[in-house]
Amino acid sequence: MKARIPSHREFIINFPDSVDQAKANEGWAELQQIVEDYKKSHNGASVYAPTFIEDCEPAVKKLQEEYGFEYTVEYVK
Repeated sequence: MKARIPSHREFIINFPDSVDQAKANEGWAELQQIVEDYKKSHNGASVYAPTFIEDCEPAVKKLQEEYGFEYTVEYVK
């Protein structure tokens, strides 16, 4: 069986070593919650939805201030 995943953009999240592991785990859980909330509010849409980045970036930036991670948005084929 073959599956073709469309080209899309992804958040690439990096917690620097200077961030406490417990705080990084808490931040990661909060990021996962953004994804779950997005699915619920967009009728099950996934991270592959065309507007996922634009819809979620304000919330990701807010968490970035709180948890100190770095992120980029990369185009994935």
